[in-house]
Amino acid sequence: MDAFVARARRAERSISPQVRAVARISHAELIGFDQRLKSPDSLKRKVATWMHESPGQSVDTSLGMINDAVRYTLQWPAGKYSQGVHTAAGLLSAWGNDSTRWANTWNRTTGYKAINSAWRAPRSGQLFEVQFHTPQSKAAQLQTHKLYEEQRLPGTPPARVRELQQQQNAIFAAVPVPAGAERLTAPAHRVADPSRHRPAPDPARRLPAPAHVPVG
Repeated sequence: MDAFVARARRAERSISPQVRAVARISHAELIGFDQRLKSPDSLKRKVATWMHESPGQSVDTSLGMINDAVRYTLQWPAGKYSQGVHTAAGLLSAWGNDSTRWANTWNRTTGYKAINSAWRAPRSGQLFEVQFHTPQSKAAQLQTHKLYEEQRLPGTPPARVRELQQQQNAIFAAVPVPAGAERLTAPAHRVADPSRHRPAPDPARRLPAPAHVPVG
């Protein structure tokens, strides 16, 4: 666990300048930047929960599933959300980060609403999470956090789990869905051009390179 945390901290030093540049270029608000590193205690709880749910699973396997040891939240007003997400995701991809997960829940009729994405940094190979929110969806996430944490506890009775989910559903039902948000998808992976034995041209490469932005 200590080595896993140390690797995440080292990798964050090169990931954060890119994310801060993405926020500036896409006109996003970078929320909770001081919490960009998941605490060791939180990581231990997540690993323990997964190992409880999957008996026999090793610690190393559980750690390999964690994609939010380094995490960020970008936020736009609802009217600028879809364009902001499109720009931000395009920049992350153009700068070499590989999209490994894209969970768009804006089209759900119940539960959490936002986009949670995971990326693999090109230099370190570190997985990191970027959540794309509106002020309303972020507020709902904060409001339901304790409910979600209780719901996830291994000892929570099934009846209480259902009750907690109903409470969360009611809160997220009040979150407006930004125009076009439900159609947002992850950037397409680059494909090789076999006739030229090098990557095919990608229009995203015309996007500006990330400036070095001091972290801290």
